[in-house]
Amino acid sequence: MSKSSEHPPSKRSGSPGPLSGIRVLDLSAYIAGPYGCTLLADQGADVVKIEAPSGDNLRKYPSTLEEESRAFIGLNRSKLGLVLDLKAPEGLSALLRLVRKADVLVHNFRPGASERLGIDYELLQQINPRLIYCAVSGFGETGPLKNKAGFDQLLQVMTGMCTMQGKREGKPELIYGSVVDYYAAALVAGGVSSALYERERSGLGQMVSISLLRSAMAMQSARLVWAEGEPKDIGRDFRSGGVSGIHPTREGYLYLSANTDNFWAALCTKVNLPDLAGNERYNTVRKRAAHASEIVPRLHEELRARSALEWEEFLGDEVPCAAAKPVEDLFENPQVLAEDVVTDFDHPLVGHYRGLSRAIKFSRTPGPDSFAAPTMGQHSEAILKDAGCTKEELRKLHKKGIKR
Repeated sequence: MSKSSEHPPSKRSGSPGPLSGIRVLDLSAYIAGPYGCTLLADQGADVVKIEAPSGDNLRKYPSTLEEESRAFIGLNRSKLGLVLDLKAPEGLSALLRLVRKADVLVHNFRPGASERLGIDYELLQQINPRLIYCAVSGFGETGPLKNKAGFDQLLQVMTGMCTMQGKREGKPELIYGSVVDYYAAALVAGGVSSALYERERSGLGQMVSISLLRSAMAMQSARLVWAEGEPKDIGRDFRSGGVSGIHPTREGYLYLSANTDNFWAALCTKVNLPDLAGNERYNTVRKRAAHASEIVPRLHEELRARSALEWEEFLGDEVPCAAAKPVEDLFENPQVLAEDVVTDFDHPLVGHYRGLSRAIKFSRTPGPDSFAAPTMGQHSEAILKDAGCTKEELRKLHKKGIKR
């Protein structure tokens, strides 16, 4: 079924979601804030994407799509589009009208910028005491780095993720895929949802602070354990090493996991290495990691007998494994299709495309149908009319270039 981004907020097709009736103002850009708001939209919230006349920087990112950025479309589904110049008094006034009726506002301005714009928490709380105000930053609102711009890969490098990702004695390696940003987005959605739940008890809004620093550290909570008496420079990685990982085959690469006794025994049997299974030198994960240099060469020799896809089928459910495949294969993956993770969209500029529908499943309130990300200012007039702007006010905003 095709979903169009022309739907107004009150008429989304499909079932209600847990957050249906919640209005979110998304003033954020790039990934963490915008995708956090998208996760709220997946759950039924009416999300208004508010951009400056210059647009979200993600719209300008490299893309093989001619009319729009693939990244922007993928990160901003199910939102309405509004363009406002908040630096102009009339633009700010229009935003404050929206704030009065909103439940949530999300931005990722650097500390101090919201005060300069006149949309800091203290001010907006006076206008709407029930407002949940979510500020996404690189490093938080305090400390020596509070005004420093924060980006996914910068935080990866700073927090040890790249050092840990690299090979021992090798150079640090980036983890591609904006993992810090996406995890921060999940924290945005979770933090805002919790604040909305608490508001049902207290009747009051509050400020929710999410930083990429906290996100990057939260992702490494199992590594960030420093027991009393331990030296600073110790092994904090908990990878099993050697056996569990990606291995070459006759054709392609195969991921294997053998961290339990059952999986280790099954792997040894299936790849024709039964003597390893009964060897006491390798009968624990720690021992196998310590003796990886003895195990892995023999494993690789046996894996040359089949391709990665053949091994995936042969090992089946007995050994956790997966052949390395390109992301494009997900569009036809039987499990993905069975879970209804991918859906069809229609975009005013891009046309028909397929993309992610939603990330969370609810049994009773699955949420309305997803629709395509907005074009620049696609729903500006409808949103501002709903906020009480008159035709004359809309005309003036448009004439001054404050609204688009």
